[in-house]
Amino acid sequence: MHSIHHTKTSQDSKITDLTSVLEQNFETKINKARLKLISMIILALCKIKTVNYQSLANVFDSSASTESSLRRIQRFMADFDLPMMLISKFIFNILPNKKDLVLVLDRTNWKFGNSNINILMLGICYKNIAIPIMFKMLDKRGNSDTLERMGLVKQFIHWFGKDCIDCLLADREFVGEKWLGFLNENRIAYHIRSRNNFKVFCFDKNEEKPVFWLFNRLKIGEFYHHPKIVKINGVRCYVSGVKNLGRDGKLDFLILISFNKSEQSLEYYKKRWQIETLFKAFKTSGFNIEDTHVTDQKRLEKLFMVVMIALVWCYKIGDFIDENIKPIKIKKHQRKAVSVLKYGLNCLNNILLNPFNKMNINVLQILSCT
Repeated sequence: MHSIHHTKTSQDSKITDLTSVLEQNFETKINKARLKLISMIILALCKIKTVNYQSLANVFDSSASTESSLRRIQRFMADFDLPMMLISKFIFNILPNKKDLVLVLDRTNWKFGNSNINILMLGICYKNIAIPIMFKMLDKRGNSDTLERMGLVKQFIHWFGKDCIDCLLADREFVGEKWLGFLNENRIAYHIRSRNNFKVFCFDKNEEKPVFWLFNRLKIGEFYHHPKIVKINGVRCYVSGVKNLGRDGKLDFLILISFNKSEQSLEYYKKRWQIETLFKAFKTSGFNIEDTHVTDQKRLEKLFMVVMIALVWCYKIGDFIDENIKPIKIKKHQRKAVSVLKYGLNCLNNILLNPFNKMNINVLQILSCT
């Protein structure tokens, strides 16, 4: 299926091919001229690995002048309304698995001049990255608001249903009473890291103490699942934890709050780092999103959505080559020599910049939902 050889190698055919793949998914929702422009932006992104408009316009596959390509990109970002629902559903459709999804919620930010750009991201754990599914731009520095988190999860449920969710993972920033209460009420399973100094109320002893006390007697590296339901931040939950030594040699605890008895909470929580891999892919190890000079929220949202498509495409290409054609080399520490995303991005980059598709794979088919 995937080894269809592409005889058409002219750049123009690549755009029309990508446009037609996008058309199958966005059919009547976005007109053809716009889809063609989105395709051109995605292909330019994969060629130069940066979101800088001027650089993108320089490598546009178009007979138009660079200035006019630049104006087209700017106009698109300024005027065109790109609904997130379309992008989220497109990405969801190309997920190989749509059941028992482990969601991960986190926030990333970067500084551009005096602006702090904050993004609250909901991802789906997949192999060794979180696939970006939807996000919310935060217009302030620092923590995400409870309502914004709840809004994102509600929107996910509205678009994809609750039954596809296995559980939700998040870091210490995401532990407020209203937020945990919302997850409990909606019976959404979760494993969220707690701060060590949180007070825990134990019903059997009818007393409140710092949560780390439950894990004080453990040996280093030992995991303990507290069998009884407790109350933290006014919310009933289960706790489990492990006693670690920090890098500085000081004692540290990894304490997890869970919705239901979870002996697997730690195994689940280890997947949370996949969203860090995703943020890295947006930034230094992939598309250098921090190169953008755009600070207008609406425009930034659009740029981010287009990058999401490129990112998922490259990840899927890398994954396909790694599994079926040429596995990524494994270094001494059992780490991959290059990330799956970078592997796919480099391959696509080679195909776009080289008239010969040496790998002989149909990269477009990987993006379509079949």
